[in-house]
Amino acid sequence: MGVPLVCHGHSRPVVDVAYSPITPDGFFLISASKDSIPMLRNGETGDWIGTFEGHKGAVWSCSLDKHAMRAASASADFTAKIWNALTGDELHSFEHKHIVRACAFSEDTHLLLTGGMEKILRIFDMNRPDAPPKEVGTSPGSVRTVEWLHSDNTILSSCTDTGDIRLWDIRSDKIVQTLETKFPVTSAEVSEDGRYITTADGSSVKFWDANNFGLVKSYEMPCNVESASLEPKTGNTFIAGGEDMWVHRFDFQTGEEIGCNKGHHGPVHCVRYSPGGESYTSGSEDGTVRIWEVGTVNHEESNNLSGHVKLVAEEVVRKAESLRISEKATETAK
Repeated sequence: MGVPLVCHGHSRPVVDVAYSPITPDGFFLISASKDSIPMLRNGETGDWIGTFEGHKGAVWSCSLDKHAMRAASASADFTAKIWNALTGDELHSFEHKHIVRACAFSEDTHLLLTGGMEKILRIFDMNRPDAPPKEVGTSPGSVRTVEWLHSDNTILSSCTDTGDIRLWDIRSDKIVQTLETKFPVTSAEVSEDGRYITTADGSSVKFWDANNFGLVKSYEMPCNVESASLEPKTGNTFIAGGEDMWVHRFDFQTGEEIGCNKGHHGPVHCVRYSPGGESYTSGSEDGTVRIWEVGTVNHEESNNLSGHVKLVAEEVVRKAESLRISEKATETAK
């Protein structure tokens, strides 16, 4: 049980994964790797669709627009590129002056947000790709993650070497809120309904109210985690992956671990739930992308079942034994 779909193809570590929303043609999955070649797959089956060839350095981040018509990638070759997701053709290359670590399409798909070693957040207009980008403030350190929220009026970013999430109003170009974390935030995700911001820093996964920016929940993980994702439909569970090479699944309300997927042979760098919540994906130092179905459990995982499940199993065994004893007693009496 619980055997994942293992997606081979990358020759170096997988450092980012992203799903498209559900489209009339299904939903899609893009992966970024240090091998410089982002890959597009069927999000449900994991089947390879194509590769985007053109980068000359590690690709640190990837994104699909909401129609899954265009892909974006951020690279160590000092560029962020836009691709035709149907043909694989490069549509545009946005030059930077240093490594680009993060990219994200706006909700309306007209803008691309980038950040990286230059410590500058840039917004490129997809309708005028040759126009100079809008620059939003200066980060205190190298940018690690970027996301859009509030109908594309707010952007968030975190840094590689300092803690906290910073939220910028793109109309005023000013920081409107800082979400304080003890360690650098390695993963940030805005929930599908816009209610929560999910972050991973150190060994902690935190959930923030995306509207009033209060801390809703904070859970300590079994190890340092690099990525976390909230289930998009009900919001009842979340997943986290990190240095112990496992993908852990937790109850959102209690923080109790309810599942653990083993199989990667290196630290897990990125995890994301599929848009329908029926599966989730992990990318690892081992160069593979794995798609796990919700509700499946590894055979290796039997020792990690909750105490309640163990007690139920023991109770079933006891009842079966007592039933056999009573049957033997009846036969003896006859």
